[in-house]
Amino acid sequence: MQLVVARVGRAHGIKGEVTVEVRTDEPELRLAPGAVLATDPASAGPLTIETGRVHSGRLLLRFEGVSDRNGAEALRNTLLIAEVDPDDKPEDPDEYYDHQLMDLDVVLKDGTEVGRITEISHLPSQDLFVVERADGTEVLIPFVEEIVVEIDLETQRAVIDPPPGLIDDRAEIASSRDAENTSAGEDENTSAGEDENTSAGDEA
Repeated sequence: MQLVVARVGRAHGIKGEVTVEVRTDEPELRLAPGAVLATDPASAGPLTIETGRVHSGRLLLRFEGVSDRNGAEALRNTLLIAEVDPDDKPEDPDEYYDHQLMDLDVVLKDGTEVGRITEISHLPSQDLFVVERADGTEVLIPFVEEIVVEIDLETQRAVIDPPPGLIDDRAEIASSRDAENTSAGEDENTSAGEDENTSAGDEA
């Protein structure tokens, strides 16, 4: 199974190093020197990691055959993809690979259905579940322990305990907007016409 483990950022220096946006909780394994990674776009790879180091809190990589700034800049925004055994599991029991979380049913503690996870968004500050609701709208659920209280892979569901407003703000805004449009229509006869393992509270 192929999983995105990083995205190449800007060039660093003049010797071919690049910054990377890490999308795995196991960079020491997935992004170690010697690792061979597929790419998206495919024409950019495969890439073999020659060196890696942390500088000012960011991981810097150099790939074999890329020795100058121009070559590094040409890789900007390239996704780095690792081949992962689908039966593998992270060592930490509170961590999950993205493919384990995709398509889980999201429910409240009382069993009320919220929707289905369609995407895992990895942001610098936290990870988010992109949840599609029955009506086709989407809601973003921060993957933190205070909100996602249980992940049950056997029953294929994620139980959440959202704070007030997290999943109903959109509905309230839409309702208010509809009311305004209705009022306007009465007066003017017009109407308004989509990485890798993830852990709660951690960046992937």
